[in-house]
Amino acid sequence: MAATNKDDLTLLARKEFEKLSALLDRVPDDFAVAKDDEMTSVKDVIGHRAHWIDLFLGWYADGQDGKPVYFPAKGYKWNELKQYNAALREQQSDLSWDEVKALLGSAYRRLMTFIDAHSNQELYGTPMKGANNDWTSGRWAEAAGPSHFRSASKYIRMRLRQMK
Repeated sequence: MAATNKDDLTLLARKEFEKLSALLDRVPDDFAVAKDDEMTSVKDVIGHRAHWIDLFLGWYADGQDGKPVYFPAKGYKWNELKQYNAALREQQSDLSWDEVKALLGSAYRRLMTFIDAHSNQELYGTPMKGANNDWTSGRWAEAAGPSHFRSASKYIRMRLRQMK
């Protein structure tokens, strides 16, 4: 169930990040970069999650500044996510596993700073500016953070089971 207030969002983000971090500690370096049948690695998934937190923070800032908000990113539509994600994997391909884990940790800290800096009313009182839908900033933050952490954990657990 989605968080509906700042306290729940904070707890959910911490809980899901801690679960993901514990899983990351179990991922061997060589396994982290091994591609699955869809040519995606654990490293790719974690880099993606870090990137989407930054996308959310950019969407929020642009909306607050009255700038156009490009969902999911400038030049892409939601139905073009496969192409966007492929381009992102290419951009991040030279990053090491340790660098990608550091990116995720840094993005998580920025997300938590964002949540801490905003009131419950700012997070859940009105739709996020520029989003052109009825999702609140808190709901977008959850989608970019805890929900993505949960799906990454699910993917990693599945890959670790396949490794055995």
